[in-house]
Amino acid sequence: MAWEDASSRVALRTMFDAAVAAADPRHVLSAHLPDKPRGRCVVVGGGKSAALMAVALEDAWPDVSLEGTVVTRYGHAVPTRRIEVIEAAHPVPDANSERGARRLLERVRGLGPDDLVLALMSGGASALLALPAPGLSLADKQAVNRDLLACGARIGEMNCVRKHLSAIKGGRLAAAAAPAHVLTLAISDVPGDDPAVIGSGPTVPDPTTFADARAIVARYGIAPPPAAAARLARGVDETPKPGGLPNSEFRLIAAPMLALREVAETARRLGLTPLILGDALEGEARELGTAMAGIARSVRTHSLPVAPPAVLLSGGETTVTLGHGPTGRGGRNTEFLLGLAVALDGAPGIWALAGDTDGIDGTDDVAGAVLAPDTLTRVRAAGRDPRAMLAAHDSHTLFDLVGDAVRTGPTLTNVNDFRAILVG
Repeated sequence: MAWEDASSRVALRTMFDAAVAAADPRHVLSAHLPDKPRGRCVVVGGGKSAALMAVALEDAWPDVSLEGTVVTRYGHAVPTRRIEVIEAAHPVPDANSERGARRLLERVRGLGPDDLVLALMSGGASALLALPAPGLSLADKQAVNRDLLACGARIGEMNCVRKHLSAIKGGRLAAAAAPAHVLTLAISDVPGDDPAVIGSGPTVPDPTTFADARAIVARYGIAPPPAAAARLARGVDETPKPGGLPNSEFRLIAAPMLALREVAETARRLGLTPLILGDALEGEARELGTAMAGIARSVRTHSLPVAPPAVLLSGGETTVTLGHGPTGRGGRNTEFLLGLAVALDGAPGIWALAGDTDGIDGTDDVAGAVLAPDTLTRVRAAGRDPRAMLAAHDSHTLFDLVGDAVRTGPTLTNVNDFRAILVG
């Protein structure tokens, strides 16, 4: 196959769609269900996939009396038959985030040893389940959340701080459910698939401490509101630690590496040699783009580390550190692509797609974008400066300008960012 523009675009979008399909709870959840309980079955959950996970559970267990509540992002709800769905804000929590988290705690209280709590967790749960610890307000948590998002902190660091300002995260939901058995079914969106990091781990033990949270706040120069700062300084009421939740079990039903392996099979069927570079790549988005440009050039010029036609696949979660100047419309995936584009500077035969598998790159309706060898040429022909747009974090605007933005709408799953660089 000659990898021209049209065929490259189709191949890239086919691979992105395969990554999303590999994490669809309707395909993967039922295989991980336990034996049906003797007592009640209470369903709780949070995340961008929580409502679709609830539907998958209802379909798999039509004869079980299910009850419970899940919290998902606005626009991510789907009709359920027995499980309540609450929509809330992401990435900065709102009043519904607090109401939903409180509702989950109410659901699990007063259960017995024969009862089962099924916790359906996916990416986004940390913001969607925002119940402040005693003495804190929702405004306090919102302020800390905004600062964490803007400073470039990694997801694990953000969740460490969130857990120590929360009444539900870091294993507190599972502790409230005792003595019932708690089984968490999770879709991972975090590097390394750490159960304690996915959604800030409401149902699993937390190895981090107040001291860790204080160190993160200091590292990034964050000044929390007085009540939040006082709670971190006091360091009392620690989260449950490993070994402290004997009633809690965890099962991973979908994850970035599982999705990348499925995409690799799709790539082979398309006549491409896939090379998975990793599922946990982190760092500044534009800088990762620069590094990936060097690898793509090596493939094109030297057939190393793989011979073309090939596709370089990776996942993980990069960061975008905002400066003090004007900020445009962008997200970490399109910023990665723009950094890649600037470094490649129109190198022939190299295309790419990067997108968030939840369908939303940042806070816009853009899921990601496609990069072609002539993308920057078309941007300059439209009178815009790609480097200036990169400096202003205006990557969504750039790819929209030339018609290369990818819009999927909410996919109702989330195995984090997907990146594919096709070298023809």
